[in-house]
Amino acid sequence: MAVDTSTETKATARYIRMSPHKVRRVLDQIRGRSYREALIVLEFMPYRACDPVLKVLRSAAANAEHNEGLERGNLVISQAYADGGPALRRFRPRAQGRAYQIRKPTCHITIAVAPTTEEN
Repeated sequence: MAVDTSTETKATARYIRMSPHKVRRVLDQIRGRSYREALIVLEFMPYRACDPVLKVLRSAAANAEHNEGLERGNLVISQAYADGGPALRRFRPRAQGRAYQIRKPTCHITIAVAPTTEEN
């Protein structure tokens, strides 16, 4: 099964309130799989990161269908990555009037899908 990366279609979700490290754990499981296979894998994984990843994957498939005229059944996930976004800085009160900084990370999720080329 060969992938035609010239007609790659992307979708991005930005500023997701989740660590990029935890999102990458999910993206590593679906990278290179077909669209339908990835939907099944995401449906049954026990991680909280599956919800935003599933949303971005469906958006990428809808973009490919609407903008490029491709069928969802022929799509393969060619790229899937999570970059770090800006961290929200919060403060936690500690003993003797001190304040410790807490960093709440965000991430940007990008998924690209491409059609498979039929080889006989």
